[in-house]
Amino acid sequence: MQNMILVLKGFLIGIANIIPGVSGGTLMITLGIYERIINAISHFFHDFKENIKFLVPLGIGMVLSILLMSQLIGMCLEKFPFPTTLFFVGLILGGIPLLWRKVKDSPKKVSYGIIFVITFLFVAMFAFLKSGDYVVSFEDMNVLSYVLLFGVGMIASATMIIPGISGSFMLMLLGYYKPIIDTLRGLTEFSLLGHNLAILIPFGIGVLVGIVLVAKLIEFLLKKFEIPTYYGVLGFVLASMIAIILPLIGTTITIWQVLCAILLFAFGFGVAYKLGGE
Repeated sequence: MQNMILVLKGFLIGIANIIPGVSGGTLMITLGIYERIINAISHFFHDFKENIKFLVPLGIGMVLSILLMSQLIGMCLEKFPFPTTLFFVGLILGGIPLLWRKVKDSPKKVSYGIIFVITFLFVAMFAFLKSGDYVVSFEDMNVLSYVLLFGVGMIASATMIIPGISGSFMLMLLGYYKPIIDTLRGLTEFSLLGHNLAILIPFGIGVLVGIVLVAKLIEFLLKKFEIPTYYGVLGFVLASMIAIILPLIGTTITIWQVLCAILLFAFGFGVAYKLGGE
């Protein structure tokens, strides 16, 4: 049962990493497994067996969601943006009570409020950045292209694990989002398998290296400055709402979409609240 819960949590985190504006790191927090993930990555060989038992089902869920849901989520966001977005808003807000319990009994210091405001404004700034029209091409790859893929993987993984900053949005800013998604789709269709693997392997290695480095940094912050770090995390998480909701401005919304969105919001909130306590 515990493994199935981890697979489900990984599935939701994987979906979050597909969608520009939604942060996988935020979902890790609201689902109550952020510190456990950071610890497992930072000390992978220290308690190898337990870390494997934790990370493997989580990883299976993430991989399954990325491979199976990339096209479906894209279609839902295109056809039904309001209900789909409200589902993720519910997922994030459902974990806020868990996060608030970590800081509510701490001494109320002005410095903590300043940290919250700074992190909130930092993430909010990203919400108003435009991704641009530049898109890289994976044709005629050379050594420099593969080195850049590795570096982009590191950057993307850092933003995937930092709460409030969307890894997929960062890929869009760099022009790599659509090519990477198209490569993943090609992999599931077994077309150009060798070429697609040659793209995804250096990118994946970069992702792994970036995750380990950022996990070490976050572990240090949580160990030495736990309460200030969580105030910063709160700023990250709440500001991520702006990046998620902003694309809805100007969309046409029907009464049926509103009713569906309310139901999906409640469902997402309930899932996060329940899973966050598991």
